[in-house]
Amino acid sequence: MTSLDAFAESKLAQLEQHALRRALTVTTRTDGAMVYRGGRQFVSFSCNDYLGLSQHPHVKAAALAAIETYGTGAGASRLVTGNHPLLVELEARLAKLKQAPAARVFGSGYLTNLGVIPALAGEGDLILADELSHACIFAGSQLSAATLLTFRHNDAEHAEDILKAERGKYRNVLLITETVFSMDGDRAPLAALAGICAAHDVWLMSDDAHGLGVLAPGDVRAPLQMGTLSKVLGSYGGYLCASLPVVDLMTSRARTVVYSTGLPPAAAAAAIAALDIIAADPALTARPLTKARAFTQRLGLPDAQSPIVPLVLGSAEAALEASRLLQDEGFLVVAIRPPTVAEGSARLRFAFSAAHSDADVARLADVVTTRLDMRVQA
Repeated sequence: MTSLDAFAESKLAQLEQHALRRALTVTTRTDGAMVYRGGRQFVSFSCNDYLGLSQHPHVKAAALAAIETYGTGAGASRLVTGNHPLLVELEARLAKLKQAPAARVFGSGYLTNLGVIPALAGEGDLILADELSHACIFAGSQLSAATLLTFRHNDAEHAEDILKAERGKYRNVLLITETVFSMDGDRAPLAALAGICAAHDVWLMSDDAHGLGVLAPGDVRAPLQMGTLSKVLGSYGGYLCASLPVVDLMTSRARTVVYSTGLPPAAAAAAIAALDIIAADPALTARPLTKARAFTQRLGLPDAQSPIVPLVLGSAEAALEASRLLQDEGFLVVAIRPPTVAEGSARLRFAFSAAHSDADVARLADVVTTRLDMRVQA
């Protein structure tokens, strides 16, 4: 065994010991919420395709038509091969939806944060992030030369206390939060954070990956709004909506734009078709939250704030066992373990979709009650 293999085997053994080793399982998604793995059918509550649009016939038809017209790949960076007309249309549509002057599309939500954050913050600047922000927010912050501090989750007063103590030491400050937190399903206090940012000349950035198209946008819009095309829109890619100067800056300075191949035409066309459906069918966009709240109400819990409901179990072993019990009942709910969540907070993460039937939601709640004998922690 080489030293490289020995290193990998040692790391894998440590992960196995703590129930943290991951493995890929072949799974086939079909129409609706059904998936197939290991020769069995399951109702999946582990997918972020909140409206089921990745399977929508109009979205698939748009992707196929784009392939027939433009081929399968972009060929190079948009700055090298040219600005594809579908991306021009997609960015205009995203800016309109987010009520922003302009938008820039990236290769994924992860790549958006890896590109945007270092383009805005550098040496002499401060990044202040919610402590439960997504890993890509911290990755993007670490790629910059800025100082990174965190504030307690959804604690606007703590954020303001930090700014009162630290703001004067830095040239610019970027405060980052998530509109909906991907592992907890709760919403950020955007109005309070926006007021604090205005008072201290701080730039507010919100990650709306899990809120776009399923939650009303509200009255507060951050000057920097990023998100993904891979969840509600059923496609792939990411975006930033902001002022025209900021978006123009991304074209020159965001490395994940300058040095990345552009989105495939099919992904752009699919996202545009999904935006059409969202605009035309408000009842569809309301269903995921309605179903999540039916689940929490059946368990006697506070109403869900988003289509995401966590069941915090503590240890990784407990989360894996609970996931296996639900699989026995025909439900796919994947265990979420550290480092995705903090030590001692491993969980099941239920993601509700417009594709779920009311009967499946009710039966899931009953199985959680009877088989797991547990409740979602508030």
